[in-house]
Amino acid sequence: MPAEKACPCGESGLVSSARDAENCVYIHLKTDWPKFHWDEEKTSAPLAAVRHRQGRLIGRMEALGFRLREEAVLDTLTQDVLKSSEIEGEILDRDQVRSSIARRLGMDIGALTPAERDVEGMVEMMLDATQHYDRPLNEDRLFGWHAALFPAGRSGTHRIRVGTWRDDGSGPTHVVSGPVGKERVHYEAPEAARVGREMAAFLAWYNGPSGIDAVLKAALAHLWFVTIHPFDDGNGRIARAIADMALARSEGSPSRFYSMSAQIRAERSDYYAILERTQKGTLDATGWIGWFLGCLDRAIDGAEATLGRVLKKARFWEEHASESLNDRQRKVLNRLLDGFEGKLTSSKWAALAKCSQDTAYRDILDLVGRRILTKDPFGGRSTSYSLTDPDS
Repeated sequence: MPAEKACPCGESGLVSSARDAENCVYIHLKTDWPKFHWDEEKTSAPLAAVRHRQGRLIGRMEALGFRLREEAVLDTLTQDVLKSSEIEGEILDRDQVRSSIARRLGMDIGALTPAERDVEGMVEMMLDATQHYDRPLNEDRLFGWHAALFPAGRSGTHRIRVGTWRDDGSGPTHVVSGPVGKERVHYEAPEAARVGREMAAFLAWYNGPSGIDAVLKAALAHLWFVTIHPFDDGNGRIARAIADMALARSEGSPSRFYSMSAQIRAERSDYYAILERTQKGTLDATGWIGWFLGCLDRAIDGAEATLGRVLKKARFWEEHASESLNDRQRKVLNRLLDGFEGKLTSSKWAALAKCSQDTAYRDILDLVGRRILTKDPFGGRSTSYSLTDPDS
């Protein structure tokens, strides 16, 4: 019995034949499935507000110069790929993700880091979804995304069906948490025999005129797809790519300046909880739509941080344009400017720059001497360094 990731987020979880003791009627078993409905009085105001913020953000970003706008897009897409994978417990290498995106978009970021196949696959899916948002979403395209996510045909140590719908060969598909023998079932997907016709209905709706706002369509597409749960694994990541694709359609632009996946990662517990409540409820999607719009609003807040980093980075390199720095120094300084987590020490420098500890220390002392780096006042057991505040 294959044991996959135990998280109620839209990934495939555990395939098991045991039913939850607190079994309930999931929405895909309702007689009116998949006729979602919602309270327009409760959703119209937050929808109008987030639509207004979308327009303002795009206007601000378009007013930036080409190079700064390109940097903001690269930063956002990198966050999107990293955080969508992180939600599922998959930690990708940031430099590989950034390099893969830059190469595919023809951006010049200096030396590129070779990317592994799983990184390339995730980047390929996300860029296809957002850069080609205006193309129809069909079965073949989804199969391609799924195959890109699992190039070796495995999820962890388990072999899975790749580039095709699941078959439930080991029993019903469950999303569970908890230790083996004491699992809690959060959700049971439709039986595999239904998946083909369920996906045909979903794709016809997604590609056709639905008479609703495109942002609402993004929210419903995410919910509908993970409820069908068509693949052995990867459903959560593909659902978020579909939502990003619909959001790009809503803006009529492939340029991404905010990351829904980064915000969902920050609100991971709430994300799981609202999905579970909705999938065990009725076809009233008001609660899910409200949460999705709120999450989108907060993701747009996060774009302010992205813009701040981009402008800070541009100012930094303008101020130090005449400095003669080696490639290791430029690489680590860019990492600091992009938002380095934790304290920068000589050992972390050595790991990032792939050099010896002695070389790292010489690089750091050189930058301290130029007043580009400052030794932190409270180093503890190991001395740490930060970028010098230009106002100090």
